[in-house]
Amino acid sequence: MSVQDQVLHAAQRARAASAKLRNLDAETRENALRAMAEALREHAAAIQKENEKDMQAGRKSGLSSAMLDRLLLTDERIEDIAVALEEIADLPDPVGHVLKEWEIENGLRIQRVAVPIGVIGIIYESRPNVTADAAGLCIKSGNACVLRGGSEAINSNLAIASVLSKAATEAGLPQGCISMIPVTDREAVQMMCRMPDLIDLIIPRGGEGLIRAVTENAQVPVLKHYRGMTQIYVDEHADLDLAVKLVHNAKVQRPGVCNAVENLYVHANAPEVLNAIIEDLLEAGVEVRGCPRTIEMARAEINEATDEDFDTEYLDLILSVMVVDSLDEALEQIAAHSSGLTEAVITEDEEVAERFLREVDSAAVYHNASTRLTDGGVFGLGAEIGVSTDKIHARGPVGAAELTIYKYVCRGRGQIRT
Repeated sequence: MSVQDQVLHAAQRARAASAKLRNLDAETRENALRAMAEALREHAAAIQKENEKDMQAGRKSGLSSAMLDRLLLTDERIEDIAVALEEIADLPDPVGHVLKEWEIENGLRIQRVAVPIGVIGIIYESRPNVTADAAGLCIKSGNACVLRGGSEAINSNLAIASVLSKAATEAGLPQGCISMIPVTDREAVQMMCRMPDLIDLIIPRGGEGLIRAVTENAQVPVLKHYRGMTQIYVDEHADLDLAVKLVHNAKVQRPGVCNAVENLYVHANAPEVLNAIIEDLLEAGVEVRGCPRTIEMARAEINEATDEDFDTEYLDLILSVMVVDSLDEALEQIAAHSSGLTEAVITEDEEVAERFLREVDSAAVYHNASTRLTDGGVFGLGAEIGVSTDKIHARGPVGAAELTIYKYVCRGRGQIRT
């Protein structure tokens, strides 16, 4: 079967399934999610066997340590994926919820009601947990999904999708509600983006190159984020120990993800805080790249940052650092380099904090907390299908509720327009 035929087959199955799925009751969808979680646990060994094929191929092709970490499926990570599905099942049903209701002068009663979007295409790269998160969130919100993963995780993705699809069907969901495209050719991506009659929304999840390729070719609406470029400002009134703790977590805990900090701005009046942060990061194996003033103030030897560094999403143990003279300068730099995803301020000055939270135009902003918290699971959404930097329809972590749209339900007694 050609790539074109495989994509068309998956999309047609999903479209047929969506018409049935949108009308299933919440309990059936919830029970299916629990069955899917249990199936992952039962087939963990088989999934890990397929994952090892991807890991071996990744090592052979020279994938970075961060990319390999994204790819790896341990017992603990498979359990986390299963738990995420159960947490999605526990969420309030987002479908059928009355968002607003009113009655107009002629007595017509109008309700704005949340409904599924229909068929959602998810295009993603190396993280196989996305297969389960995407399928789970789509099922919870009454949507069918067409999944296309990257070549790095093809064996893992196919194994997970097969387990989930079978469990969902056995639990009463329509066949095709979880459709996995079994090829990784870029042609498949291009086809998905040009199927407005079969796919209602595309969500690309991956590197900036993939996302730009999708948006530039799409005839289907796209919900996206181009890149992370997460940033933190350490104010002159920051607590030293807290600043070290938060920056360490934001950079070191998992550097290969979009909410890991890439740029750090430190007030010139906080040299002790700057040096404590640098010393901690160097000890953790982070390469620190500083502006000339940072290099001058640093007690340890660090590398010089280029202008390009402050626009680079490293997704690795590398951090760009700049010394600034004021909150105004920090805000200016953040605006110049931000992708609109996540930014944070570390300060004990409430006035500084409130101004930062008000003026930084990003999907999530923090005061005295790690940027790594920008995540659907952490936010109580059960899981996320991505973190949107768009400003239309959904922004920030995209959970089940963000995968619904609405329609107007109008009840009358013979009203006409005159």
